[in-house]
Amino acid sequence: MVVTATSPARADLAGRAGQHRVRRRQASRYLLAALAAATVALAGCSPSSGTGGTAGTGDHAKVSLAFQLNNGPGTPVMKHWTLSCEPSGGSQANASVACTALLRLKDPFAPPATGVACPMFLLSNEKIVVTGTWFGVRVHRTVEDGGCDVALFSKLDKLFG
Repeated sequence: MVVTATSPARADLAGRAGQHRVRRRQASRYLLAALAAATVALAGCSPSSGTGGTAGTGDHAKVSLAFQLNNGPGTPVMKHWTLSCEPSGGSQANASVACTALLRLKDPFAPPATGVACPMFLLSNEKIVVTGTWFGVRVHRTVEDGGCDVALFSKLDKLFG
């Protein structure tokens, strides 16, 4: 007859090791679930979802923008149009001409530079809200008819007016 005695500390260590393995498996499952959710979310946010690519070729527009002209927050939209460039498309009548002119502008939707004194006047209450992507960079910019935006507003108004 063989008698083995285990100390309570040794039994406790064995139990803890089992708990750590279970926790690692659970953590791995949560990590996998989070990665899967992130993959699905990123796939849903891809710029290819219905924006001006050439059908069936897998090409995607390098620029995909929506424009809304209004008189400020809470006012109805007076005009709405879309534009995609490279390849050209959207609801704009002359998309290729508009793309050519828009692509000539250097980073048109970057926020105004800080520390620059802008004239404090508005030519009108009109604003153009621009949303979409500009060469892979998300754009959400309100361009006002005055201040530092007066030149950009004038160019956009001529393009799409």
